[in-house]
Amino acid sequence: MQKKLINIFSFITLFILFGISIYCIFDSSTAKADEVENIQREKKTVYVDIKGAINNPGVYEVDYDSRIIDVINLAGDLTEEADTSILNLSKKVEDEMYIIIYTKDEMKEYKEQNIPSKTIVKETEKKIVCPDEDNDACLADSTSNVTGKININTATKEELELLPNIGEAKANKIIEYRENNKFETIEDIKNVSGIGDSLYEKIKDIIEV
Repeated sequence: MQKKLINIFSFITLFILFGISIYCIFDSSTAKADEVENIQREKKTVYVDIKGAINNPGVYEVDYDSRIIDVINLAGDLTEEADTSILNLSKKVEDEMYIIIYTKDEMKEYKEQNIPSKTIVKETEKKIVCPDEDNDACLADSTSNVTGKININTATKEELELLPNIGEAKANKIIEYRENNKFETIEDIKNVSGIGDSLYEKIKDIIEV
């Protein structure tokens, strides 16, 4: 009887030790995976294109969590003629971001509504938002002309352009993408070049598939 109890006790002890070992291995693996993920996140970079009233315009590789002001500093800072009054310099960068820094003369012309016909003016309650549809640095639209949900699989280019921060270029990219890949979910729109998480958050409630 005593031997049987010893065997039972030994089995329980071994079972507990085995459980502790498994937990330690799993915990160690999880910690190592988190460490690898953090290292990868730290190394992740994106490419942005900055033009206009900047000392060294061009394409720059920056950390994924950088802000537009960081890109400006990297590009040699603003020129004396720069006007950033309608730009959001604290905005986080995204891959393939296109940034235009306007001059004071360009902003004066824009505010006077003397704008070249080739540009598309986006207006909101604040009136002045951005003279160029593809300038990703501009302040976000505060309102939208969309009254119902837009089906990203069937919408025309003009209908897609009604979405906040979607201009002709991005609308064409959406159409080009869906010609070969049907949108199965609205989140699939992030597969389109130039549409990242921040833009998706602005349009996700007014699009459908």
